[in-house]
Order: sequence, then structure tokens, then C-alpha cells
Amino acid sequence: MNTTLQTTIRNEIRLSGVGVHSGDRATVRLQPAGADAGIVFVSVANGGEIEIPALHSSVVSTARCTVLGNERGSIATVEHLMAAIAGLGIDNLLVEVDGPEMPIMDGSSAPFVEAILAVGIRAISAPRRYIKVLKPVRVQEGGASGELLPFDGRRVELEIRFDDELIGRQSYAFDFAGGSFARDVSRARTFGFLRDVETMWAKGLALGASLDNTLVVGEGEVVNPEGLRYADEFVRHKVLDAIGDLSLAGAPILGSYRSVRGGHRINAAVVSALMADPDAWSWSYGQPSGRRSAAHADLGARLPAAAYGPEVS
Repeated sequence: MNTTLQTTIRNEIRLSGVGVHSGDRATVRLQPAGADAGIVFVSVANGGEIEIPALHSSVVSTARCTVLGNERGSIATVEHLMAAIAGLGIDNLLVEVDGPEMPIMDGSSAPFVEAILAVGIRAISAPRRYIKVLKPVRVQEGGASGELLPFDGRRVELEIRFDDELIGRQSYAFDFAGGSFARDVSRARTFGFLRDVETMWAKGLALGASLDNTLVVGEGEVVNPEGLRYADEFVRHKVLDAIGDLSLAGAPILGSYRSVRGGHRINAAVVSALMADPDAWSWSYGQPSGRRSAAHADLGARLPAAAYGPEVS
């Protein structure tokens, strides 16, 4: 496939599941879209159709998940699907959702990746454009920070620090040129602590969470019987989230993103800061010099046969 061209999926995809926060069931329908359509969510939860573009300007909340919305409605927990879309290099897609929240599936991007690769990705006769970072853009809030730096390629590098003996301090860097999103990042699941469950339920959060869709940390151990999919699954999931959040710039970002102790709020703030400064970025067309795109790296790839079991290495 010519990776300088825009892409979409070959056929419609339909997936169903429960929302991890709301506990409500929802069905999502992914449909091919034409050149320059971008990624557009359509809420059909109440019988009508509410279009919400997948852009930083549509972000209405970053508390525990990324929520897109407008004055007419919203769709929560979009980051895992957006990560799959960005990780596979898809430019145009219509995402129809019949509930208030995207289904969490298994807590990772893997089910979306599998479904997309199963139907295939096709090129569109229109040039792909990138957002090229021209100067550093940084956001810091307390001990958390995020920054975008000029870089001849696409890279996401994160560090997390938790006051927990099992997680502790972890770091991971994903370079779109040398890695495979499907293999290296997509299977990392959202995680939480067993000690927080009752508090979250009392606040009306995590109503759909279970061991089937959340990596649960108990007293010094992973509660899930299958264990970890990656030795550093916790930080890889944060990288997954960041890839999804950064894609809300509206085009792939040519630059290096670095974050320490960040999350959805920091990710969104950095994207907004970048796009608000016309001197910090420019449009760039075609493939980054000497580097493969995500689409080139992952087209035709498949997740390992034991995609939903622990990684053995």
C-alpha cells in the first residue's frame, strides 16, 4: 500500500460490549469514509444522530477517560478505539455508537485492531497530511508533565510512577517506524486497584469493570488469573492511551511526545497547546523521510494466537 495516501477500512465492522464506567451495553459500528472526512463519531443513543468530530476541540472531559461531546450529547471512553485507528494508520472513519460510552471490550485496543485487520484497510486517492511539530510545546501540572518535541518521525515515550510495589516506576517508548502497534502496544489493558473498587462504585464509576476487561492490582499481585500480557503492561497501556489522545489533533503528529506521570488531562492539554500556537506546527504531506508509517508496519499483521493470554518471553 502507498503509505503517502489516506486510508479507510474496506467493509463495515460491528462490535458490542459494556461500558467500563457506565455499565451500559453499547454497539459500535465502524463504517468506511471518504477522503478528508477524518474520524467522526455519531451518537444514536436517543434515536437521533449527533455528530461529534474526533478532535481536541470536542474533548469535554478527561476524568478517568476521554469524553467527546457538544451541546447535544457526548460519547465517553473513546481513547482505546482512537489508539487502534491511529496505530493502524487509518485517516477516515465513521463511528456510530448507540450508547453513552464506547464498549470497553477486553480493556485494550486489541479487539478493535483484530476487527479492523480482519476486514482490511484500503487506500484513498488523496494525500495523507501530518501535523509537523516545529518547536517544543510543554504542559506541567504539579508533578505531571507532557511535551511535544520536533522529531523526524512519530514517537511516544512515557514514564509512570505509582506508590505500589508491583507497578512502581516504569517507562516505555514506542516508535511508529520500528514497532508494530498491534504487537507491541494494542494488548495492554486498562488497570485499577482492588482497594479503590468500592469507592469508585459509590461514585457511580467502574460499574462495568470486571476481570474480563480490567487488569486488577491487589496486595502486591495481579488478581487476574491469566496474569500480565506484557511484563510492563501498565506503562504500555498509558502509551496506548496517549496514542489515542494525541490522535485528536486531527492528523498524525510528526514529533516526539514525552510524558511523566501524565494521563488523559495532560495529553489533551498538550494537544490543545500545540494547536493553539500557529508557530509550533505546520502541515506536512507524504511519508516522513526514511521512516515507515504505522499502516505499513501493521497492514497484514495479526495478533499472536494467544492474544488474550499472558505474554511468554
